[in-house]
Amino acid sequence: MNRYNIKQMIQVSNLSKSFDTIHAVNNISFSIRKGEVFGLLGPNGAGKSTIINLMSTILKSDEGEILINENDIKQNSTICKQLIGVVPQEISLYDEFSAVDNLIFWGSLYKVPAKILKQRIKNILKLIGLYDRKDDLIKTYSGGMKRRINIAAALLHNPEILFMDEPTVGVDPQSRNKIFEIIETLNQQGITIVYTTHYMEEVERLCKRIAIMDAGKIVAQGTQTELQKQSNVKEAVQITFQLISEVQLEQLQSQLQIKINQSEQKIIIECDVNKDLSNIISICNKSNLRIKDIKLKKANLEAIFLSLTGKQLRD
Repeated sequence: MNRYNIKQMIQVSNLSKSFDTIHAVNNISFSIRKGEVFGLLGPNGAGKSTIINLMSTILKSDEGEILINENDIKQNSTICKQLIGVVPQEISLYDEFSAVDNLIFWGSLYKVPAKILKQRIKNILKLIGLYDRKDDLIKTYSGGMKRRINIAAALLHNPEILFMDEPTVGVDPQSRNKIFEIIETLNQQGITIVYTTHYMEEVERLCKRIAIMDAGKIVAQGTQTELQKQSNVKEAVQITFQLISEVQLEQLQSQLQIKINQSEQKIIIECDVNKDLSNIISICNKSNLRIKDIKLKKANLEAIFLSLTGKQLRD
């Protein structure tokens, strides 16, 4: 059975939260299926962290409803807290404690029995690749290692849902890739993950579905393919020739039967790059057109975001 057809793990309906005159979250709705990685993508200040804080019961909404595994978060907050683990943006660790001591402390807050907690800590430290450093003080850890222990702390009570709020902020590329691998492993184990970020490449790699946020609102949501359709962003190939005449351009247009935009010796052809590129090159060669350069314009998430919001993603 496809796990994405099982049920909705999280349902958010008409959610709003304001701070004085600032509408941090403005009447948003979305649902997250059991076992998927769902991305909240948007610039700083878009409302992503506020949504995480609302879903994790840290904040109370002004309006709207949140259901966690069919439990209303206002009426059944204790049950909801047992189902979720939260990885905050801030490092929530004690520098003068070792990794193990930090995890024992956080595990005790979750009231995990001591014998179970000891084995669970061992398993999680192996999962995140830090078992060999378990007795070292946190102050000796790199930023990326601290981020991984932060993730470990959220897993101690064996949650079904993991909220991850910008978990790669300030880490090096190698540590970031390790965090990605951890997330993919957790998802393979069946954990539902809500992932916030302002990095396009992260949601492209990790998330099946994405909600694009800006100024407290969800601008669009769906798979990347669905977002592309909503944005009308087209794939294209830009070809620069050594020389191309108007007659040759007309002949090429007739043969390809694809929309062509011309600029000097360059043409831009809107097409399905994977499907049409080899045929385009073949026709150009048969027409004795000498290709100088080819650039692919893929319908990536950055182009989609720009089309939907009218602005580039801000840091």
